[in-house]
Amino acid sequence: MTTVVELEIPADRLGFARTFDRVSTFEFQIAGLIGDGPPLVRVSGSDRRRVEDALEEDPSVDVIASLTGDRDRAEFGDEEADQWLFRLEFGDGVKLFQEIVTDNDGAILTARGRDASWSLQLLFHEHEAVSACHELFQRYEFQVNVTRVAGFDDLDRARTPLTETQYETISAAHEHGYFDVPRRITLEELAAELDVSHQALSERLRRSHAALISAELSEGLTPAKIDP
Repeated sequence: MTTVVELEIPADRLGFARTFDRVSTFEFQIAGLIGDGPPLVRVSGSDRRRVEDALEEDPSVDVIASLTGDRDRAEFGDEEADQWLFRLEFGDGVKLFQEIVTDNDGAILTARGRDASWSLQLLFHEHEAVSACHELFQRYEFQVNVTRVAGFDDLDRARTPLTETQYETISAAHEHGYFDVPRRITLEELAAELDVSHQALSERLRRSHAALISAELSEGLTPAKIDP
């Protein structure tokens, strides 16, 4: 049975601990950790330069790129200008955590952090994988605090923004390795597996990703206006 797990982990076990120490108002959001590429991370704090300096000196992350420039502060209001987008490469803590989840056929749907703590939402296709992951989290001392476990029938309580069809589609895509690097199945093969057209599947995946990203960026932090 597909299961959604929500949990909390101290920042010193995953990342950003040094940044939280230096910037007390620091917060971040990641709309999913899928594949090996450095993710886009939306952050907020009292001052962009202070946040960027803290990230640069944080040994748990490498700043690949800052995607919000100084000109944004002049163009946007103060509230919107206090949020910035970075592409970050995480260190061993996040990589090990992601490996444990992936090796147990799971996926990290969302991650956010504030007050020196991470909050994550994970998806698993088999309930047994949840127990296996939890044992490994304990073995590697991630200090996990599970706050919610919900089955497929509890999607509303799991706070997923996906419709049932979108949820089934993105779950099947993950199960068949569509998000793996390299991919274990093509879009055409997955469409045949689900008995839908290539175009219909592409649109379902696009809408699913848009729903997940929109839900995460609208809850807590307001997306900054970044040029396309």
